[in-house]
Amino acid sequence: MVSLDVGGLGEFLREQRRAARLSLRQLADAAGVSNPYLSQIERGLRKPSAEILQQLAKALRISAETLYVQAGILDERERAEAETRAVLLADPTLTARQKEVLLQIYDSFRRENGIPVEDD
Repeated sequence: MVSLDVGGLGEFLREQRRAARLSLRQLADAAGVSNPYLSQIERGLRKPSAEILQQLAKALRISAETLYVQAGILDERERAEAETRAVLLADPTLTARQKEVLLQIYDSFRRENGIPVEDD
């Protein structure tokens, strides 16, 4: 795990908030955090937990993994893997068994390419 890059995260959050045309107060309300706390995160003074990052991601309509990468919690490769798994699991047209088989195939391809898989 990498140390948190709080300054970079704050700048990224501010950019995302502005792109979504939300005020600091609106995002704070939507994410269920206080306005001063969100301001401190944006200014790089606070290190938010993974749970707070998830709430902010939901309010901004971006993936939590994207914020985890910005915060240094996940690296880019881990984010890509997590998002791939999430997409497969979220498909409402597949049965639970089909999703399980797809994930097994995905893991086997990753192993074949020399990439460690969580089960290993």
